[in-house]
Amino acid sequence: MASTKGNDEHEPQRSYWRCSKQDFFPEESFQSWHNYGSALSQTWLRFKDRVSTRSDDATETEVLKKQSENEMKKCLNWWDLIWFGFGAVIGAGIFVLTGQEAHNHAGAAIVLSYAASGISAMLSVFCYTEFAVEVPAAGGSFAYLRIELGDFVAFIAAGNILLECVLGGAAVSRSWTSYFTSLLNRPKDLFRIKAHHLKDGYNLLDPIAVVVLLTAGTIAMISTRKTSLLNWIASAINTAVIIFVIIAGFLHADTSNLKPFLPYGAKGVFQASAILYFAYGGFESLATMAEETKNPPKDIPIGLIGSMTVIIVVYCLMALSLSMMQKYTDIDTGAAFSIAFEKVGMNWAKYVVAFGALKGMTTVLLVGRLGQARYIVHIARSHMIPPWFALVHPKTGTPINATLLITITSACVAFFTSLDVLSSLISVSTLFVFVLISTALLVRRYYVRGVTTKENQLKLVTFLFLIVGSSIGTSAYWGLRPNGWIGYTVTVPVWFFSTLGMSFFLTQQRKPRFWGVPLVPWLPSCSIATTVFLMGSLEYDAFVRFAICTLVMLVYYVFFGLHSTYDMAHLQEKVQNINVDHKETARIEGP
Repeated sequence: MASTKGNDEHEPQRSYWRCSKQDFFPEESFQSWHNYGSALSQTWLRFKDRVSTRSDDATETEVLKKQSENEMKKCLNWWDLIWFGFGAVIGAGIFVLTGQEAHNHAGAAIVLSYAASGISAMLSVFCYTEFAVEVPAAGGSFAYLRIELGDFVAFIAAGNILLECVLGGAAVSRSWTSYFTSLLNRPKDLFRIKAHHLKDGYNLLDPIAVVVLLTAGTIAMISTRKTSLLNWIASAINTAVIIFVIIAGFLHADTSNLKPFLPYGAKGVFQASAILYFAYGGFESLATMAEETKNPPKDIPIGLIGSMTVIIVVYCLMALSLSMMQKYTDIDTGAAFSIAFEKVGMNWAKYVVAFGALKGMTTVLLVGRLGQARYIVHIARSHMIPPWFALVHPKTGTPINATLLITITSACVAFFTSLDVLSSLISVSTLFVFVLISTALLVRRYYVRGVTTKENQLKLVTFLFLIVGSSIGTSAYWGLRPNGWIGYTVTVPVWFFSTLGMSFFLTQQRKPRFWGVPLVPWLPSCSIATTVFLMGSLEYDAFVRFAICTLVMLVYYVFFGLHSTYDMAHLQEKVQNINVDHKETARIEGP
């Protein structure tokens, strides 16, 4: 049985399977309608407190663990993390979105789209790796942002993380259905139910996707270690299929299919790159497993950076092989690789590809249930959502409640929503959070409370404002004037000299203890610039959906999240003060 660190040893162990008001709303603000009304009347004061409040490493890695009552088991090493990296990333993105984006936006230059989004993803991986090593908490980016940018920014990120988790699982499960029908040599919508009274994009009901999600969630709830072993096997099979796809694709290559190489121009390349960022999504799940990693300083850098390096190369090779097998206008947008092999006379190969794709998407769902549930656990530990979801089962050592939440919600979305609607919205949320993480890393390196002077704080804020602002300006100019160049003579130098100014006029206040991002501030600044640029390449509708979802999150925050986290933070502060008083009393009284 996992330990119950932080519980009173004389207090009887509470049942995991409980469901009372106190498990969902234990905070003082929700104990009565009078309390709630009083809390609402203090909304502005509490909001200012949350905006200005920062967490710290010890709180995120140790103190908040007590909210889970039982600890998750440390059972993973670098080998597990590498395979989790493959399992988390290689799935629907490469097997489905490659065909969609090559056909609609990039043409044969889809390989450049993968390279561009891969470079941007690797810059984010560096930032994630330093944080995961220094703050090995289940919360991943949520925990990192609470420490460096404050509670409110962390909430905005948390909302987008949850949105990404739900939609990502839904998107992969929908793709699973398409490839399953391809394996059976049937039309891709065979098992989907047409609902004529619903809007296009939401009118093909997918019961298979629901079943797949529920199965993956059940496996993830049983055991992290057993899920890891299953992931090894499935990922090894998937790797063999990928090697086959690359070799067979090049053997049937026709270089004439690469012409024209840029049918939609550079704009199409980057528009596809922004969507294809979804194909690299999932690596952040490895950061959430730091709490279950045996030796984070060694295992996490190898697992994260090693797996992502191989994945970028594999994606580019697969995209190139597809483009040389078929002209971009003939590429199927649903099951691109399977149909491509069928067209070059390898009818049997499409079944191999479909089987490998199913394996890949299955591992994405398995690892996704693990990592995403751990996001939810840590968000619930801070009481941003009800703490009932933070509970870890004493026997399995897994967060069953959190896994159920993410699995059931994803299944509901997957039942109704098509892949094209899901993928664009996921990319906005993912890219937005990655911009925040890169910014937070610069704050971590150059700002330490009580040490950094007011003058240097002002310089840091100014440089960050100019870096982010110039990145947005470059992205906006690209969207408005894709063939122009005058605007870049302003935005690019501002970005460059702002980063240079941070390097020359500010001294790093904190050095990483174990592993750190090289070339700070240049790499994090490049990460901000490239990620913002990719965001600007997305279509208008994606931002509309993103804005609506963010507005819903803010409404929730005002009426619930703000007050629950405020109460939780001040309760922790009182407990810490009491502990300090007890220690001081004991010191004065002596033994």
